[in-house]
Parts: sequence; C-alpha cells; structure tokens
Amino acid sequence: MKFSVNWLILSTIALQAMAADMTPDQRSFFESRIRPVLVKQCYECHSQNSKKLGGKLLLDAPSEMIAGGESGPTLIPGKPDDSLIIQALRYDGLEMPPKKRLPEPVVHDFITWVKMGAPDPRADLPKTAVKTVTKDKAALWSYQPVTNPQPPAVKSGDWPRDRIDRFVLAKMEANGLSPATDAPAAMLVRRLYFDLTGLPPPLDQSMPPDLPALVDRLLDSPQFGERWGRHWLDVARYAESNGNDGLSRNPSFPHAWRFRDYVIRAFNEDMPYDRFITEQLAGDLLPADSPAQRDAQLIATGLLALGAKPAKAMNDNFEMDVVADQINVIGSGIMGLSVGCARCHDHKTDPIPTRDYYALAGIFRSTETLWGAAAHQGLTAPQTPLHELQAAAKISVQPAAEAIISKHKPHRPPAAPAFKYASDAPLAMGAREARAVIDCKLNIDGDSKKLGPAVPRGFLSACGAAAVQIPDAKQSGRLQLARWLASPQHPLTARVMVNRVWQHLFGEGLVRTPDDFGTTGERPTHPELLDYLATRFMREGWSIKRLIRSIVLSRTYQLSSLCDNQMREKDPDNLLLARHNRRRLDAEALRDAMLAATGDLNPQPSQGSLIQHQNVLVNELPPLHQPSRHRSVYLLMLRNSMPPELTPFNLPDSTTITGRRDNSALATQSLYLLNNDFLVEQSRRFAERVMLTSNDTTRRIQSAYQQAFARTPTGSEIQRAHDFIREADLMLVSTGNDENGRLSNAWAAFCQALLASNELRYVD
Repeated sequence: MKFSVNWLILSTIALQAMAADMTPDQRSFFESRIRPVLVKQCYECHSQNSKKLGGKLLLDAPSEMIAGGESGPTLIPGKPDDSLIIQALRYDGLEMPPKKRLPEPVVHDFITWVKMGAPDPRADLPKTAVKTVTKDKAALWSYQPVTNPQPPAVKSGDWPRDRIDRFVLAKMEANGLSPATDAPAAMLVRRLYFDLTGLPPPLDQSMPPDLPALVDRLLDSPQFGERWGRHWLDVARYAESNGNDGLSRNPSFPHAWRFRDYVIRAFNEDMPYDRFITEQLAGDLLPADSPAQRDAQLIATGLLALGAKPAKAMNDNFEMDVVADQINVIGSGIMGLSVGCARCHDHKTDPIPTRDYYALAGIFRSTETLWGAAAHQGLTAPQTPLHELQAAAKISVQPAAEAIISKHKPHRPPAAPAFKYASDAPLAMGAREARAVIDCKLNIDGDSKKLGPAVPRGFLSACGAAAVQIPDAKQSGRLQLARWLASPQHPLTARVMVNRVWQHLFGEGLVRTPDDFGTTGERPTHPELLDYLATRFMREGWSIKRLIRSIVLSRTYQLSSLCDNQMREKDPDNLLLARHNRRRLDAEALRDAMLAATGDLNPQPSQGSLIQHQNVLVNELPPLHQPSRHRSVYLLMLRNSMPPELTPFNLPDSTTITGRRDNSALATQSLYLLNNDFLVEQSRRFAERVMLTSNDTTRRIQSAYQQAFARTPTGSEIQRAHDFIREADLMLVSTGNDENGRLSNAWAAFCQALLASNELRYVD
C-alpha cells in the first residue's frame, strides 16, 4: 500500500481540524478507552521515551500515527479495515502487542475510534506546556472571578420584565434585531409544563390570570424533581450496572436506585446547590441531625461510585482508572473542565498541569469507593427506622460478582449464570475514608508502573486553590474539596450550573459546550448575563427553584418560537435569543407524554428497582426490562441494555458525563414510531379510550386531540381525520375482520398517527 506525502499532509491537517472540533464524548472516548491502552500496551516500544524504538514507529502523537513507521501509515481515519493498527490488533498479518492478543472488546474500541475519524486530543508538542498554560490562564474568561455586572441600558425600556431581559435586549438592539412576539397562551403553558415537570398540561389547563402562581405550583409539584433530577443523573452518569467490562460481563449495581431517589428528593426539596454537591462528594464526613439525614448523606456519595469500572484494566491501572472517572465527574460535571487530559501530561490548552491532576488523585486514592456487594451498610429502608436495621447489616455475596467489584485481584469467569439474592439489609453505593491517607505519585505518561515523585493532595491552581487550606495527614481532603467547589469565590461552579439550567429551559446554554468551559469550549454568547445569573444564584442561597422561577418569568423565556424569515436569516442559530427555540422532547418526556395521552401514566413514584437485591451478571440473563406505567426516570437503566422504549431517542449510555444530549434524527426513530410494541400497544389503548367517549366520529376525533394535544382540532383537521379513518377501514377489509374489528384497528392507526406526530414530539 503506497501513500503520497500530500496524503499524509492532508490527513494530518484533517486530524488537527478534528481535534479542534472534537465533541466532549469523542474526547472522553479517547481518554477512557484508547489512551490507557496505548500507554500500557504500546508506549514502551513506540514512544519518544522508548529505549529501543520498534519499527521506527511512534504512537504518542497524532501526526506520528498518521506518518507511521517502516510498514507505512498506522491508521487511516474512518477506514479501520485499511488501518495497520487495526490489522495488528486483529493479528491479521501483523501481531501487536506481540506477547498476547488484546481482548476483543479492546479491539472493538479501536475499530470504533477509527470509524469516528480517530479523534485525538493529543498535541504534537513537547510534554510540557507551561508557557502556553500561563498565557491561556491570563486570557481565558472562565478562570476569572465571577463578576456582578449591572444590567445595561436599553432603548425599549418598557419591554423587559426582569433584569435578565435587559441583558438580552441590549445585545439584540446592538445587532439590529427586535424580539419576536410573546408566545400565545397555549404555547407558553405547554412549554412551562414540559420544562418544569416533563409532562403535558392537563386537559382543562388554560393560561391562568396569575402566571407566577402557575409557575410556583409546577415548581412545588413532585413531578418537578423527577424532571430535573433526571437532568442531573445525566451529569452523574447514572446507571444500574457496570456495563461490558472487557470480559463481556455486565455486573449489576443493585443499590444505585437509592442515589436516583436521593437526587429527585433533593430537587423537590430545593436543596441548595452548594449543599447538594458537598453531600455528593463528602456526605459521609458531614454531621447529621437524624438517622434519616445520615442515610441520605451516605447515599449522596454514590456520585463517586456510579462510574463504569473497566475490568480489562483490573490490574496495575485499575485503581487509577477509578480515580480518573471520579476526577472526570468533578471536572466536567461540576467545573466544566476536561481535567482528565492532564493524567498523562500537562494539559495542552488549559492551565492544568499534571501535578494538579495527581494532587486531586491523592484525594481519591485516600478514599474507598463502595459499589456492588461492597456498599454502605445499615441504611434506613423505606418506612423502616435505622435502629431496627442495625443487626441486619450482613449480605450474601455471589462469588463471581465479588471478584469483580471488591478488589482488583485476578478472577475466573463463572461456570454458570451468576444470580443471587442478597439478604439486603438496606445498602447504598458510595464512598468513605480509606484506612490509609496517601499522596499520589506522578504516573509518568499515565502509567502506574512508572512512578515519579509524590504530589501533596490539593486542588486546581488555576481556580484559586492557593487560598485553600491543604488537607492534613489524617483526612483524604474530600470535604475540603467539596467546600472549595461550593465556595462563592470559585470561578466555575455557579457559572456551570446556571448554564445547565439555562440550557434545559432554552435548548442551548449561554455556553453551548456545557461540560467544557476550557479553552476548547465555546465562549458565552452573553458573558455578562451569565455572571449576573451566577451572582444572583449564589446570593439567593444557591436555590435552583428560585433561579428557574426568575428565568421562566422573564420576557425572554416567554417569547414565541415563531419568527419571520428576516430574523431567521440574520441569526439562524438564535445566538441573540430574539425568539424561543423549538425543541424535540427528550426520550423520557416523549414516553411519558404518550402514557399521559392514553391515560396509562401512573404518576406515583416507583418503589426501588427491578434489579434491587440482585447481584447479577446482566449479560448472562434474559432481558430484565418489564412493562411499566411509571415515569421513565424509574425505568431500569442498565449499561449496554437501556430501556428499549427510550434508546432510539438519543438516551445517553451513561458511560460518561452527558451535560448535553445528542439531538440527531435517526432512521431508527421513524421505525420505532411505526413498529415498536410499546407504541402499538399504547395506540390501541388510546383508541379504546377514545371510542368510549362517544358514538359520534367527530366527537371522538375531538376527544383524541384534546387528550393528545390539550386542544380542540380545527375544522380541516377534523375533515382529514374523517378521511383517514374511512380509508383505513377500507384498507382493512382484506384482513377478514368484522366491521367492529376493522373500526377498532382504524382508530388505533389514527391514534398512533397522533402519538407519532410532530405536535406531540416537539415543544414550541
């Protein structure tokens, strides 16, 4: 195979361009699945520090992988079958690593990576970038202290309803735009219901004379926590199993549901956000006024235990891989920074030196992570006081699962499907102080076999960590880390959360890369508004409900999504917020809306989980999902086996932090709306309900529209519905069904068309 120099240059340029446009998911995939394997399996013979370079091939820089060695270019982005690295990993002609073929899931990860276009955040620069880092720190907005800007003056002084509106209107006026009209009443009510509760408005809901009263009622409803708690579960990479771990095993997390319920309850109770993150990082170290509060704080630390544990690395690097996941959820989830890039070298774009990474790593090496069979014991079960459960703190552990989830020791796969009920004394995933408090040593190139000097435990210097007291020798430092993150002086914590809230209300954040406020992330469209909201958020007690209330009562939020062509052409991405964004319902809201339309939704919280009390290897059992009428947030969330009703609609796989879900339109979504058993069954139940309302076809049509869309159909819609049902009935004559059977099927087809319609699936 021959390649020209021009091809190599073009490929290198393409890789550099891809690095600049890399999504957070692509970056996370490389850092968690590709880089650790390269470091452990390849760098000894194929890096700048190799004592003897094999085949004149370097694999520690993107351009070197393209250039290749004696055998030619190592990879061709997008073409795994033509890439030598894939051939070598497959042992197809070439055999690398030479001593032992890597597990098939690892090979599959590399194939997936090359298919992606081989996104690679590594820079073709020396290993240190201190000068660049210092320059970036001085320039980047997100590392600067949060300010409290005053709302600017505007020409149309009677338009704003809140100070928020003045920041938005001033930017519109500066760019020659005027805001769209206010949203019609029905549009705004539907928007509020879905945004605040994730459910459609009831049939009799119209615009109340007192809009703030409606907003307060929605914020106070139990459905608020179910909706907004789900948003945080995306950030927390919540799942109820570990996922395929390199051995085609998928151990369950039978106690994860307690964290889900904790999050929902925290949002419903409007727990201050600074307290919320403090409990999740160090709840076990906080005082408690009651056994119930103590339990909640232990459950909160599940944030640190929920990540997928890669059993293929369950040897020298396993502990550091768990630490990397914990640093990632704090970095990307709370601070909006890709701290994980500093595991192997000084961050190439952000002011995060490797020493800062291992300062954080020491905190988590001094923390014991509890998951699976190793968990907090003796928690308060629902309706059962803690003191009645103290004697029930032992569990029966299935040996194969124990080998995977307790210590990083060699283990043997089970000879038969592994399944065992725990005795389940109530347990919870979480974290606690380790027996030994240590400072972590530098892992040279991210390899735990190559150790440098120990780094004192600490935080990120770029975010003002110098003013924070360093943990003493008897503490891991988690509590100090939590308090540092929750400090009003931290430049990122409030900004990141305010941006997440704005994104869920408008479809896009003021910073459109919600998990990346670093150099490679986008700049805020309204930086002064972001800081104003962050300051207001902290001043008002870190209350998420108060923040949401102030935003949805602004005139900016209440604008119509309809606009003229001139406005759309001048600001196609709506960066100036002159109109509201039309948004597609996410997977959970779509399913819940369908259940609500058919009258099947059970609004009561689901108790526990289908997988509680079960230490299971998920891949060795039949599907564990069961039909449910409860809200989607309570469905069984297994990695590599997510709920089939949700997966076609961009449900995240929970392997990494997801602050912004993909919104792509896929062919599988159309197939789902046509053929999925859940939708077909709901359509039949919907039709049965509609047919019971009246014997008159027009009234039935009106009833169907009211149930699906909370509105009355227009005259033309009624006529089209008549035509649809008549034509469907004629088409069904050949099936041999009697008249009643044909009519039922025709109404079911009509109801399915309503459930699959854009009007139900989108919010204006």
